[in-house]
Amino acid sequence: MSIKLVQDRLDSYNCKSSIDEDHAIREITQEVALAALGRTDFFKHAAFQGGTCLRIFYGLNRFSEDMDFILKEANRDFALQPHLQAVCDELKAYGYDVEVADRSRTDVAVRKAFLKDDSLGKDLQLQYADKSGPLKKIRIRFEVDTNPPSGSGVEIKYVDFPFVSSVTVQDKPSLFAGKLHALLCRGYVKGRDWYDFLWYTSQDIGINYEFLSSALKQQGPWQNEDIEVDLKWCLEHLGNKVRSVDWGAAREDVRRFVKATEQPSLGLWSKELFLSQVGKIRR
Repeated sequence: MSIKLVQDRLDSYNCKSSIDEDHAIREITQEVALAALGRTDFFKHAAFQGGTCLRIFYGLNRFSEDMDFILKEANRDFALQPHLQAVCDELKAYGYDVEVADRSRTDVAVRKAFLKDDSLGKDLQLQYADKSGPLKKIRIRFEVDTNPPSGSGVEIKYVDFPFVSSVTVQDKPSLFAGKLHALLCRGYVKGRDWYDFLWYTSQDIGINYEFLSSALKQQGPWQNEDIEVDLKWCLEHLGNKVRSVDWGAAREDVRRFVKATEQPSLGLWSKELFLSQVGKIRR
């Protein structure tokens, strides 16, 4: 058992609260899962996307809960279970006792599963967890889109914990396009989306318009519409969206995912701030 590797990794986070410890353990678990997937043929078929991808490989400064993937080519017959088994086998080698709940349905394009573990914390030396009470269960949701929008760009990245492994990820313009689709089409306020938007616009990242256009036509208010998606279109509709957001609710959604040192900046969230950021999109 390699629990010491997990403990050393946890110690490197310099956690300041029980929330920090929860986030750190989840992220360590995500890294082990990615390394395990890299030992299979999973990334021949799929690419990593979403907030966890952005944090682990591109330096986003917030924690994320889920692991989201898209297939490189649509395949309704894709089976998630064999890959989940490889992840579980690897996690067991590092002291986890994993419970898998596969919620995949063949009639739904997105395959879903949950990995759960409530034993690891008993073996780790946690500074802030209340050992007299029940330890919080690690819970990670896996999602794989088997019928993804077309036009995504990908690149190869590497994890080096707990061992070196290669991971296929969406490139930044495609990730930005996916985030814009979520911002424009999600039916509720998710502050984490807007936090990520601040990061993208601060990095001068371009938009993969082909991927965004395909996603908009596939799902959302513009489904099946023949629209020309370009910079002008994005600026107009993002501006309209910014004006409609409840920024108080957005702040509270993201608060538990950012460190205490970043909390004061959430007080600046407003229509004016985000309209200013929309104006920074140049390509």
